[in-house]
Amino acid sequence: MVLLLKKLHRYWYFIAVLLVFILFFPYLYFLALEPKKNYAAIARIRRWISISGSALAGVFFKVTYESQFSWDRSMVLCPNHTSVLDITALTYLCPIPFSFIGKASLLKNPVTRIFFKTIDIPVTRRSKVSSFKAFQRANELVQQDRSVVIFPEGKIDDGFPPQLHAFKSGAFRIAIQNDVPIVPIIIENAWDIFFDDGAKRGSRPGIVNVHVFSPIETKDFDDNNASELEKIVYDKMHSYWIMKNKSYFQKPENVQKICQERY
Repeated sequence: MVLLLKKLHRYWYFIAVLLVFILFFPYLYFLALEPKKNYAAIARIRRWISISGSALAGVFFKVTYESQFSWDRSMVLCPNHTSVLDITALTYLCPIPFSFIGKASLLKNPVTRIFFKTIDIPVTRRSKVSSFKAFQRANELVQQDRSVVIFPEGKIDDGFPPQLHAFKSGAFRIAIQNDVPIVPIIIENAWDIFFDDGAKRGSRPGIVNVHVFSPIETKDFDDNNASELEKIVYDKMHSYWIMKNKSYFQKPENVQKICQERY
C-alpha cells in the first residue's frame, strides 16, 4: 500500500511540473528564439517551473551554508547526484543564472528539452567527441562570467541507498583553467524522498536538505595538480555525506537491505 501511494505521488510530481511548464511555455518559447540575449530570463523561468512544480507535489528545500559568500562571480558548482530533485535543489539555492551539464537523453524530455536546447549543455558521456564539446561549451560560459553545474560523479548510483562515487575530472579542470572557485555541495536526503527517477520506489512529500560548502579558490592549482583539488573536494563531500546518513547506514535492517541490493 505504501509503495502504491509513493508510485501515485511520483506521477503527481511529474504532472505538477508539466502543468507549470505548460503555463510558462508560450513566454519561454518566445525567449528561446534568442537564447543568448534571453539567457538570464530563461534560467529564471526554469527556476520558477522547477520550484513551483515541486511545491505542488509537497517537496520543499532547505539550504545551509558552511559560510556566507557572494554569488556575484562565475563559479563551478559541484554537487552529488542521487535524484531528479537535484536539479530543482540547484535552481532553488543558486540566485544567479547558470547552466547544467547533463545527459543528452534530457533532450527527449518534454520539459527539459527546451533548456538543453538553449542554456544547458547536453553530453553523451560515452562519446569523447560529445564530452569534449561539452567541456568547450562550459569553458565558454565561464569565460562569459556564467556559472556551470557539473555533477562530478557523472551519474546516479545504481545501488540503494546511493553512495558517493569517485569523481570525474571535468569540473576541476574547468575551474582551474578559468581561475574560478569550485563550490562543493551535498544534497543530503533527496534520495530518501525521490531516488533517481522514482521508477522503482516512487516518491513522497518532504524537505530536501542541501549543504553548501565555502567556495574553494583554484589559483594555486594547475593541470599538473588538479587531482589534488579533486581529492580535497571529494574528501570534504564524502565526510559530510557519511555524517549525515550514518544513522540510516548503521541500522541493522538497512545494512541487510544494502547487502541484498548491492550483492
